[in-house]
Amino acid sequence: MSLPTELPFRSAAVLGAGLMGRLLALALARAGCEVDVFEAGGPEAEGAAARVAAAMLAPLAESAVAPASVVRMGHHALDRWPALIASLAAPVFFQRQGTLVLWHRQDAAEAARLRRVLARTGEAVPELPAMQVLDVAGIEALEPSLGRRFAQALLLPDEGQLDNRALLAALRDTLQAQPKVRLHWHAPRSTDDFSPGEPGQPERVIDCRGLGAKPQWNALRGVRGEVIRVHAPEVTLQRPTRLVHPRYPIYIAPKPDHLFVIGATEIESDDMSPASVRSTLELLSAAYAVHSGFAEARIVEIATQCRPTLPDNLPALRQLRPHVMQINGLYRHGFMIAPAILDVAMELLATGRSALAARFGLAPNP
Repeated sequence: MSLPTELPFRSAAVLGAGLMGRLLALALARAGCEVDVFEAGGPEAEGAAARVAAAMLAPLAESAVAPASVVRMGHHALDRWPALIASLAAPVFFQRQGTLVLWHRQDAAEAARLRRVLARTGEAVPELPAMQVLDVAGIEALEPSLGRRFAQALLLPDEGQLDNRALLAALRDTLQAQPKVRLHWHAPRSTDDFSPGEPGQPERVIDCRGLGAKPQWNALRGVRGEVIRVHAPEVTLQRPTRLVHPRYPIYIAPKPDHLFVIGATEIESDDMSPASVRSTLELLSAAYAVHSGFAEARIVEIATQCRPTLPDNLPALRQLRPHVMQINGLYRHGFMIAPAILDVAMELLATGRSALAARFGLAPNP
C-alpha cells in the first residue's frame, strides 16, 4: 500500500511528536502539506510512551490480550514497516525472525491455555502464518544458547521487532530535513489553541498527544509499564522471546550489540514514579530463568511510562470538531499498529473515507 500523494488542504498542525505524530507529520509533508509540529517535550521524545517500549511486532503473540481487529492491524504493519523505514534518513534495526514462546514444566497448563487462544486467533485471522510447536531439539536448533533447558516451545513465524529509539531519531532527522516541516520543541499546544480554516490558521489540526489530550478526551487513562534495558554480552538470542507465567509473563527483545529490552509489567495506574523493587526483581529473575547469562548483564536503564488507553483498550480516530482529528488509545500496541493507524488517518484526511478503517474495526469514536 502507498500513502495518498494529494490532499484537499495545504497546511496542518500536528500536536505531539511521539511515534504517531512523527509518522503522520512526515506523511503529510510528503503529500505536499506545510506542517507545523508542536511538542511539549524535546526532540529525544523523552515524554513519549514510544520511547519506553520494546517495539515488538507480534500480532499473534499479542492476541493473548488483543482482539482480532488489533491482530489484523499488526499483520498489516509487518509488511508496511520496511517501506516506512527505507524512506528515512538513517538506518533502523528491523527483523522478522518470529517470536519464541517458552515455558517451564510447572507452567505447562498456562502454556496450553495460551496455545488454545493462539489457535483460535489463527482461525479468526487465517492470513497469519500458523504457529509451530517445537520440541527440545527444535528449540536448541533455533536458539542454541538456550541449550536443552526447555522441553517445549512455540514459534510464531514472521513476527518481528524494530529499534524504537533509533526509529524515533531517524523520524526526527528526516522531519528536520523536510522543507515543509517546522518543528516546535518545548511548545505544548491544545486543540483549543487553533481555529482551523480561519486566516493565519492551519487548515487541519491532528492531535496525537497521547495522555496529553486527556482534557479534550476524558475517557483516556494511563496504563503504567516498566521496562529494563540491559547489556548482556554473554547472551545470544536471535528473536524476541516470551516466557509464559501465570503471574508475571515477560518478553525479552534482543536489540543490536547485545542490548536486551525486558518487560511486560502492566499496571492500571497513571503513576510515573520509578519502578518498584518487586517489579524489577520479577522481571530480572524471569530473564535469568530463561538464560543464565543475564546474571552478568549490566543494567543500562530502568524506565517507566504510561500508555494512553481508552476504556476498551482499542485505538480510535475521531473528529473532535470540523477539521480537527484526534488519534489516540494505542495502549501497549503502539509500534505494532501505528502503520495501520497512519494509513487509515491518511485515507480519511485525503477523501473523508477509509476502506481500511472498516477492515480494522476503527469506527468513529465519540
